[in-house]
Amino acid sequence: MPVARTHCVGLVGVTGRLVEVEADVGPGVAGTHFIGLLDTAISEARGRVRSALINSRFAWPDARVTVSLSPATLPKRGSLFDLAIAIAVLGAAGALPAQRISAPMFLGELGLDGRVRPVRGVLPAALAAAEAGVRTVVVPALNAAEAALVPDLTVVPVATLGELVGWLRSGDLHRLPVVAEAAALSREAEHLAHAEGTPGPDLCDVAGQPMGRKALEVCAAGGHNLWMLGPPGSGKTMLAERLPTLLPPLDQEKALEVSAIHSVAGTLPAGRPLLTRPPFMAPHHSATMAAVVGGGSGGVVRPGAVSLAHRGVLFLDEAPEFATTVLDSLRQPLESGKVTIARAVGAVTFPARFTLVLAANPCPCGLQGTVGHPCRCTPAGRRRYLDRLSGPLLDRVDVKMKIGRATRAELLADRHFVETSATVAERVRLARERAAGRLSGTPWRTNAEVSSSALHRDLRLPDAAMAPLHRGLDVGTLSARGLDRVLRVSWTLADLAGKDRPGQTETSAALALWLGVD
Repeated sequence: MPVARTHCVGLVGVTGRLVEVEADVGPGVAGTHFIGLLDTAISEARGRVRSALINSRFAWPDARVTVSLSPATLPKRGSLFDLAIAIAVLGAAGALPAQRISAPMFLGELGLDGRVRPVRGVLPAALAAAEAGVRTVVVPALNAAEAALVPDLTVVPVATLGELVGWLRSGDLHRLPVVAEAAALSREAEHLAHAEGTPGPDLCDVAGQPMGRKALEVCAAGGHNLWMLGPPGSGKTMLAERLPTLLPPLDQEKALEVSAIHSVAGTLPAGRPLLTRPPFMAPHHSATMAAVVGGGSGGVVRPGAVSLAHRGVLFLDEAPEFATTVLDSLRQPLESGKVTIARAVGAVTFPARFTLVLAANPCPCGLQGTVGHPCRCTPAGRRRYLDRLSGPLLDRVDVKMKIGRATRAELLADRHFVETSATVAERVRLARERAAGRLSGTPWRTNAEVSSSALHRDLRLPDAAMAPLHRGLDVGTLSARGLDRVLRVSWTLADLAGKDRPGQTETSAALALWLGVD
């Protein structure tokens, strides 16, 4: 019998690579052999595929069955290869026309009764298939809307192996539902969820913290990192939770990028295959490094909170309570916008360009500086507590802000000046448009992304505007990296003010934000 070939996709991080699945049914001692650098889940597929075929009333070949997944050098993990293996075996056994199974790509896990179960990573797999020139993708019915987000791709949803075989034998697309408008429907559902759903947090809820609200606006406009220091109940968490409401919606390219990461992690919300709003991640302070940065065991590497917060916000509440190793592991993704996880089988890279928000109490008990509640922490205890936030990490935070408890008079007075998230978000949008226009023709879109060389060459400021920063360098309150951070914030302040370039007012204000908690 001839060798039958079909296709699937192997995922390495959030990048998919086309995998050719070959099956050969030939003479020899009856048995099933899988080859091609497989993990345990694929090695166990022989039992799932055999039972699924038999329970779907298809005969399992009484011969030597060899299944090869190539390229052999690519590690293959997960159960998404089940459907492609089953179709290749049926093709090699003569139960399916070989020419009809060679063009489509097949994704899905098989149940023992022949049901096609949903799998993780369908969106990046469909993107990889489209880039490789595949035009038809067969996916589990519950993953169909996710795969249909990829343009110019015919998505065929299947619920059982039996109905898929019936379609492949007849070649009639009308035998199965074909997803044609799922992407548009999913975007409409996303829009309705925001328009008609439960009202989310709004910046106008945070009264008594005008400087905190201004810091959020600056961070949203320029993509800057933020550190808030203040006692419990001062509003740090409320402010952090409202930062995503100030960020503009994700465009189509970024939405697909973010949704692909959540697809691999299995965290896409039900009925919402496309994430159009910037994500917000707030891991507990007991989270491990694998949970925050990414990792896993058994050769399966999953994205962590830094990647799930890609194009959004990562909020670390009670930041000094996190393990020091976890906090310092954030330094590399903050600089590069990606995280690389090395394992014996290879290295996996996940995108991780996020806005970091740190919140901390002034001491372990949180009562230092509060009226009527004396702090009993020792000076050494306070120092050890805040020293968990290392200098190199805080050097990568652009805006530092002290948040105090507001008095009753301050709360009542500030309620006349609070603005809604929509009002502030409009100013953020205009500021980002100014930055994008200035940075057109470069790989950057926000001020926080601009390189050091561009800041001191193409965007160099006059000496009069740089005077406050030169003084900071002379007295040692500003490092070379800090200088770049302050310059980026000064450009954001200029964008918010509608100015063409920062002056001494903006650089002085940016320096004050940099030194805010000293």
